[in-house]
Amino acid sequence: MSIAIVVLSLLLALAFAGAGFPKLTGKEAMAAQLGKLGVSPGLMRVIGALEILGAVGLVAGLWVEVLGVAAAAGLALLMAGAVVTHLRARDAAKDTLPSLLLMILSAAAFALGLAAL
Repeated sequence: MSIAIVVLSLLLALAFAGAGFPKLTGKEAMAAQLGKLGVSPGLMRVIGALEILGAVGLVAGLWVEVLGVAAAAGLALLMAGAVVTHLRARDAAKDTLPSLLLMILSAAAFALGLAAL
């Protein structure tokens, strides 16, 4: 496993765990922010759980590579959905950019991991 995959996986795991926790726990600020995008509180918690599970999958993928590849693919798809949601809500570019960046980095982790299998 390359150093790039390890570093990218760990950084993405930290980012997704940090983003998922406020959603999973139903933080008011997060609920208000996502509510503006049309995301219900229930869906917000599901998204948070998926982000945290994806973060766990990325870390577990350091030992079981196929798990990391699957987690990266799932997170890339989740972030693609986030980008579409931001665009449909006509959200500002600065608010859409984090989801887009996480989508690109997750797709890169997927591609690197797949190439390493």
